[in-house]
Amino acid sequence: MSDKIVLLDGHSILNRAFYGVPDLSNAEGLHTNAVYGFLNILFKILDEEQPQYLAVAFDLHAPTFRHKMYDQYKGTRKPMPQELREQVPVIQEVLAAMDIEIVTKEGYEADDILGTLGRKCEAEGMEVTIVSGDRDLLQLATDHILIRIPKTVKRVTTIENYHTAEVLEKYSLLPKQIIDLKALMGDTADNIPGLPGVGEKTATKILLQYETLENAHAHFEEIKPNKAKEAMRDHYDLAELSKKLATIDTDAPVELDREKAALSNFYTSKAYEMFKRLEFKNLLGRFEETNAEPEDAVFLRTVTDFSEAEELFGTIAKEEKAGAALLTEETPKDGPMADRSRSLVGMAVAYGSGEPDVVYFPAEGFLTGDYLKEKLTELQKQIPVFCVMDGKEFLKDMPDADEAHLFDAGIAAYLLNPLKSQYSYDDIVKEYVHRYVPAVEEIFGGSKIPAAGKMTPEQQESYAGHQAYAVFAAQENMEKLLKEQGMWDLYRNVEIPLVFTLRQMEADGIAAEKEALSVYGAELAERIGELEAQIYEEAGEEFNINSPKQLGVILFEKLQLPGGKKTKTGYSTAADVLEKLAPDHKLVADILEYRQLAKLKSTYADGLQAVIGKDGRIHSTFNQTITATGRISSTDPNLQNIPVRMELGRLIRKAFVPKPGCVFLDADYSQIELRVLAHMSGDENLIEAYREAEDIHRMTASKVFHVPLEEVTPLQRRNAKAVNFGIVYGISSFGLGQDLGISRKEAEAYIQQYFETYPGIHEFLNRCVEDAKEKGYSVTMFGRRRPMPELKSSNFMQRSFGERVAMNAPIQGTAADIIKIAMIRVAKRLKEEQLKTRLLLQVHDELLLEVPEDELEKAEQILEEEMTGAAHLAVKLEIDMHTGNNWYEAK
Repeated sequence: MSDKIVLLDGHSILNRAFYGVPDLSNAEGLHTNAVYGFLNILFKILDEEQPQYLAVAFDLHAPTFRHKMYDQYKGTRKPMPQELREQVPVIQEVLAAMDIEIVTKEGYEADDILGTLGRKCEAEGMEVTIVSGDRDLLQLATDHILIRIPKTVKRVTTIENYHTAEVLEKYSLLPKQIIDLKALMGDTADNIPGLPGVGEKTATKILLQYETLENAHAHFEEIKPNKAKEAMRDHYDLAELSKKLATIDTDAPVELDREKAALSNFYTSKAYEMFKRLEFKNLLGRFEETNAEPEDAVFLRTVTDFSEAEELFGTIAKEEKAGAALLTEETPKDGPMADRSRSLVGMAVAYGSGEPDVVYFPAEGFLTGDYLKEKLTELQKQIPVFCVMDGKEFLKDMPDADEAHLFDAGIAAYLLNPLKSQYSYDDIVKEYVHRYVPAVEEIFGGSKIPAAGKMTPEQQESYAGHQAYAVFAAQENMEKLLKEQGMWDLYRNVEIPLVFTLRQMEADGIAAEKEALSVYGAELAERIGELEAQIYEEAGEEFNINSPKQLGVILFEKLQLPGGKKTKTGYSTAADVLEKLAPDHKLVADILEYRQLAKLKSTYADGLQAVIGKDGRIHSTFNQTITATGRISSTDPNLQNIPVRMELGRLIRKAFVPKPGCVFLDADYSQIELRVLAHMSGDENLIEAYREAEDIHRMTASKVFHVPLEEVTPLQRRNAKAVNFGIVYGISSFGLGQDLGISRKEAEAYIQQYFETYPGIHEFLNRCVEDAKEKGYSVTMFGRRRPMPELKSSNFMQRSFGERVAMNAPIQGTAADIIKIAMIRVAKRLKEEQLKTRLLLQVHDELLLEVPEDELEKAEQILEEEMTGAAHLAVKLEIDMHTGNNWYEAK
């Protein structure tokens, strides 16, 4: 059996991967999507081909013989995006770390290197596979040279394969005729001119009749159509030049070093470190443990002896700092949170100066779960700096933890880089300690973490031990960075106390009546049924309303409604498309209502019933590290997203009730983001409007539309309100026009008049963008940073998005900080005054409390004082407060 070699076109594959894989970046901010996609294509090819040799060819940034022949060669190509350019040296570094041979030659393109090496290897009796996204390479196909052209769409790679027969089948031409095809039709990508007016169809027809360019020229009088004949007669010189440019040089001065190209084990320790640095966690499973083990591995040990454990706990208690990680198991794992019980399976502790000791204590024998919890509780209260990965999760097992001693590494990592989707212990070690520890994927062979009791002892030790080490080792540098970046006060006095507040809110939960949700669901089902019948009648037939494809056919083919946007899968029936049609077409309005009610039923009427615990309460999870602006989010279930714009959606709140003897007390900030904008911009007109306690939207309408205050119409007020709130989010004239149903020109005039009315706001927003461009981040009134990589993007849409975020993030982030401070202050006052009142929910700018009736007056006083006193602005913070026997009444 012949040896096989795989030859890759480096730049071509990297380019294909860049556009086929969504944008990725690692903790350093380095874009990695092209490298990730390249490696996936490489591994797919190697798994399929099983070659003995491998080499990758790259272009050099220098003129080639083709540029000297034709100075406009590739002259129309856009510059490589910076996000792709920065990944070229990275992929070369990765390949070098994997001991993969890289071949380059000044004056020649990768195509020439691939062609030359391919022909030489074929002549030596080898099977050759050339991988490139460039179809020019099809000219090299033979029965022994396979051209493979990969396509990556949404991270899924498919590959087209071409030997001679496949080229003939696809193009009706032999591989060598691909050169003549390019000579005739040209190539816009490479700026090869070809013959004017001759496309692929005509060029193919000519070659099927005359085989070569030269023969076709010899018979140019016979060529049809006339346009092609005249082009051949008058511009043959361009075709000759094009043929030279399109011909791959298969005799370039390059040689293959077989020894270096021979495939051995390229899953080296250097490559392993590169993959970890680039955060390609799901590719780490390809590395053998023997090759992957870093030289500076963290030393872990397990202690099961009671006497030794007692001695160790005594030693640790004298330390200034420790890191801990708990392994707990919830039963039943998939039930409502309120119904789950927790048991400790084991815990790890890191301590000491210099290289820390890391000890894992399994909960077995005399080291019972209760014993370990007791010891850990004592340590947490004694040790000044006690580090954990997730403070809120830690409090589930250690509810009496000392806030002053707690260091939450996950929260610190979030503040330092709020753009990440998750914060893992191995990333924290890599970023803040510059060391590598095994990630979840390496310990468990995948991203899924098994139940603690199902882990092997080795996995328990590794998972808990490396977490404990991570938070311990990273704490010092994280604290230093938080202080350097002006966020230590925000971390220590807002985010850490908030961990305790949110944990208490999760534990308390909120009561919900199953029966009320069932009745509500039945009402929805009845209305959904009515709408379904109406829709069928209006459409003239029955169809699957939930199928975008079938709906698109009904609307845009059968009924011929305007605005149909055809996509690969059919017509778009997205909400923005239908909302434009709804005012003039009852069928579309009914479909939109049907969709809204169907979601209400499935997500809320039915969905909420499934998460009510045995205590009759829903225990949502409040997330502190999800949004880039600092807002809290809610999941399992999401109680912040209950619809409020439509009355039927608001009715869901009737199912949420206080416990007997209590009422709900609800308070939300009045126009907090506009008040923050007034303060941060220092605009005198807006500040004065608030100080005069005017209706701010009416005041804005009066100033913008130049009418007396008392003559402002409801429409003018509504438009002014849209501008007021739109400005906060950096709204464009196009967006405002769509919101108000007016032309873009009219919307632009509104915005212009607004900025003339409030010049300080215009200056402030411009300053926000300029500052973010200069610094690379925006900052809130309380020091919270939001990095702005979008502002450096080569993509216009991303840069525009970045500018809008730069305007909004300081305002929205400050508002988020204020509500967090208010929550902490309210919770603290309730505790200090020993009230039974509980803070249950936070929904954006709204707080919901469950208040015993005899504490209502006091609770109202606390809410008023602590919410309005959460920040001192140039305009007063105000709240709207209501009580009720359910959440609907209180709101």
